[in-house]
Amino acid sequence: MNKNKSMEKNITDSLFQLQDKEYRNFHCALIPTVDRETVIGVRTPELRKLAAKLAKNPDIGDFLSKLPHHYYEENNLHGFIIEKEKDFEKCMGQIEAFLPYVDNWATCDAIVPKTFKNDLTQLLEKIKEWVSSERTYTIRFGMKMLMTFYLDDCFDREYLEIAAAVESEEYYVKMMKAWFFATALAKQYDATLPYIEERRFDEWTHNKTIQKAVESYRVTDEHKIYLKSLKIKKKKSV
Repeated sequence: MNKNKSMEKNITDSLFQLQDKEYRNFHCALIPTVDRETVIGVRTPELRKLAAKLAKNPDIGDFLSKLPHHYYEENNLHGFIIEKEKDFEKCMGQIEAFLPYVDNWATCDAIVPKTFKNDLTQLLEKIKEWVSSERTYTIRFGMKMLMTFYLDDCFDREYLEIAAAVESEEYYVKMMKAWFFATALAKQYDATLPYIEERRFDEWTHNKTIQKAVESYRVTDEHKIYLKSLKIKKKKSV
């Protein structure tokens, strides 16, 4: 057995040793787009512990280059290992190689490389590329990074325009767009509110944004009352 095969098998064996079958049944219901036969059933804290250990292995690049992976947890583990990379350029290269193989919202949303905050200018250029992609989860990842790194101290109204310009009928993109703007309402209310008042989005995204904002503890009660008044009500059929 060659070295690459040996590492891949050892990692798969390690994942099955961490299997929780009850959790597997519960989690499969949350990721309906994933073939349940590819789900082992490993809790995220256990995956992160394993990723921290594997990231120190000098041969881990062998596993990272072995794409596509078969198991859902192998993909999540892959993402968590990338998170451990401290060099911005190397981390970005690993993300770029991995994104085409991300096929569900849970894997997509779990990956947040901390080193990205070290070069927000370069990251923003990549985000613009990602949100212009034709791949659902590449778009979603780009919007998640925009939401994670650009709605606080470095905020600029340009970032709202980048997200608003994303047009897609894909459910997981539209949900991310609603999540982004609900978060923006919580963090940058005055700048974000016109997008709701002017009905810049389709009806579903508009109402879902309001719903998620109203559910947020970070939005004031006063703002929640006003946002509820902006909900688009369905016309009653005669």
